[in-house]
Amino acid sequence: MPTSQLAQRQTSQRPATQVPRGAGRRAGVLGAVFASVVTAVAVCGGDAVARVFPYGGRHRSVNDLGNQFVPFHAHLWDLLHGRAEGGWLFNWQSGYGTSFLPDLGTYLTSPFAVLVALFPREDIDLAVYVVTVLKTAAAAAAMAWLLRTQRRGPWWAAGLLGASYALCGWSVIEAAYNPMWLDGLVAFPLLCLTGEWALRGRRPVLGVLVVAVGWTANFYTAYMATLGAALVLVVRVVLTREGARERARVVGRAAVTTLLGIGLSAPVLVPLFLSTKQAYPGWSKEFGPVPWSDFFARLLPATYSFNSPAVFVGTGTLLLVAALPFHRALPARTRCWWAGLVVAVALSLQWEPTHLLWHLFATPNGSAYRQTFVLAGIAVIAAWTGLAAGVPGVRALAAGGGLLTAAALWAGGSALVTTWGYALFAAGLLLGAAAWRALGRRRLRPAAAGLLAAVLVAQAAAATAYGHKGKLAGLDDYPSWGRAHTARARALAGAEGWPAYRTDAGRPALSGNDPLLLGGEGGAYYSSHTPDVFTRTMTALGAGSTSRGRSVQSLDNPVTDALFAVGARLKPDGSVARAEALPLVTVQPAEVPGAYGESPFANQELLLGAKVYEDPVAPGVCRAGTEAFLWAPEYNATARLAGGRPFKLNGNPPKNRAALQSLGLSRGPASKLVFDRPAPARWALSCLDGARLGAAVAALRAKAATGVRVTSSGLTATLPPGSTGTAVVSVPAIAGWSCDGRPGRSRLGLLAVPLDGRTTTVTCEFSPPGLPAGVAVAGVSVLALAGMALRRRQRGAGAGA
Repeated sequence: MPTSQLAQRQTSQRPATQVPRGAGRRAGVLGAVFASVVTAVAVCGGDAVARVFPYGGRHRSVNDLGNQFVPFHAHLWDLLHGRAEGGWLFNWQSGYGTSFLPDLGTYLTSPFAVLVALFPREDIDLAVYVVTVLKTAAAAAAMAWLLRTQRRGPWWAAGLLGASYALCGWSVIEAAYNPMWLDGLVAFPLLCLTGEWALRGRRPVLGVLVVAVGWTANFYTAYMATLGAALVLVVRVVLTREGARERARVVGRAAVTTLLGIGLSAPVLVPLFLSTKQAYPGWSKEFGPVPWSDFFARLLPATYSFNSPAVFVGTGTLLLVAALPFHRALPARTRCWWAGLVVAVALSLQWEPTHLLWHLFATPNGSAYRQTFVLAGIAVIAAWTGLAAGVPGVRALAAGGGLLTAAALWAGGSALVTTWGYALFAAGLLLGAAAWRALGRRRLRPAAAGLLAAVLVAQAAAATAYGHKGKLAGLDDYPSWGRAHTARARALAGAEGWPAYRTDAGRPALSGNDPLLLGGEGGAYYSSHTPDVFTRTMTALGAGSTSRGRSVQSLDNPVTDALFAVGARLKPDGSVARAEALPLVTVQPAEVPGAYGESPFANQELLLGAKVYEDPVAPGVCRAGTEAFLWAPEYNATARLAGGRPFKLNGNPPKNRAALQSLGLSRGPASKLVFDRPAPARWALSCLDGARLGAAVAALRAKAATGVRVTSSGLTATLPPGSTGTAVVSVPAIAGWSCDGRPGRSRLGLLAVPLDGRTTTVTCEFSPPGLPAGVAVAGVSVLALAGMALRRRQRGAGAGA
């Protein structure tokens, strides 16, 4: 073994007491800072090369980033600045009123999310981008700190490996537009750190708090990170502890830490889990592993695929991992366990039982390889395990390079590989091998370290830029905040009249969550927690939807606007249309005359309690003076009245459902319905009589609430004396409502309260289901944590005495 390697090995194996504590901590800080800087430079460099926002005119907000996550962060901004309608438990702005705590726990409980409040609201896209970069940099810093906690080694090497973890393909390509997933990227090294503390019997209270923050920030990826951290701890325990009793003691400490941490996050987690059970089911699919050629292709930079594991972590890191089995500075037992763990986790991505275990026993609707960041993290830890014992020798590096070359050749059968990917991979492999060997010479170390950093930054930036190209070509995208957003937001603010009436952001929408992004209290709502009762009710009334029913669109219809108290609606030309809407609470007969059927016209009349539509006077012809409405939920083309302007319907079953569409006022036989493509198999035309609708609304208003006061999570309505029947509140009857001390009831999908003739006020409050139970679990965890801290203090006092 070369002298330099032997010296490094001896240094790495010195007891921790021989390393000055302050010096070790300073080196750890330097490594963490270096990792975060390299990561930020690579991410921003790749975005700049791709010329995406904020460095160019290309959209960055693809798929759910622009459709969900930016609007939710805009709502968080409003909450933090006291401008939102609703509070932390209930959201009055979306879906005509819906639970907010599950959305908060799914999208916004990251400690980084609150930073959006520091930006102007019109810069919400920039705020989310900055938060994304900060999360990625924080993950790099956390991994660098973990590595030096596990084993001593050069701070700059720990920083580079930490950066390679944060810059893995999964991070810069997939999680970059799912920013809440990046909390899992941060959580994995931190959870591994709690395992290190359990291994050494240190910081039990802090460990619990770290677990709690990770699971609260994003339970989905935190679950995956916890599984990965448990596997890392098992290997660490096997390699560093002897005896079943000692090993069990370590595992027990780690298990208690994890359970107490999850318990502290229960006030968010329990309502969130219950909400997923009450959400519209969306889409399910069977898992199918990708070909191994595609799997190995994703080891290369500059590859893109929506549904394959983006394992790339930089060829310098991959070379260390591949060389690990041949690195004789490490005991064979250590090499076998770490190399075996990397291989086992890689195989688990491709086997359905373990795939389901990684994903909480449900194949995701989108990418089926969301746990890839755990594999990247374990690979980086394995690389550091070898490097901390000394730089691999020439034979080990050659053998590792041979393995990577074989994998790259196998990837040649995949359509995912690119010329640039092969070129960057080959150059990185050669330069990485040369740089690692040069580290054995003291005078060449700065240059070698700089070369490794440059290769990593170049490859990661290329992966980032190529990922943008693939996403923009294959996914829908949404514009960043601009003049159109500002104009719509100002128009909505000028028309605001809540709670006397709702203001709807209208159609066509800029996102699936325009009420959160732009303002108002409309019907549009897109979330993983879109309630089943809301989707089914709005579908019955004729609303359109995307994302297989999870994204419900605003329904531009005079009948539903009256029923849901929409008194102002933004039109496509920027104007605001006003209408006489009912109050939020109306009084209707106690008996429900039936249930929803297939026809949205009949369903609207059923909810209204009056007949306001009439059949066409001839096929495709409405009576002159009535408003023609077309229902063709599966039609994907334009339709119009003869001589009128065309209207686009966006049906694409089963993913999209076209909304009930107004075609304008009929002029009789001269304005016959015209389909610009062959007529769909299922469609209906009906004609709205405005006079009948006006009379029906006036009749309901005469018996409706005379006043409504709204709070952040409830309302109180004053009713006319002697009201009988049923008070109907124009909010979906989701679980969690209680009215006058009793659980809320449902009437045709809306919240209902029986009246006895003596009631003059109705008070309804919303509490997310599971919140009391979650608070109770958290309380038990707090008591256990306090007891743990007290016992630790007593032991410390006894030892001092």
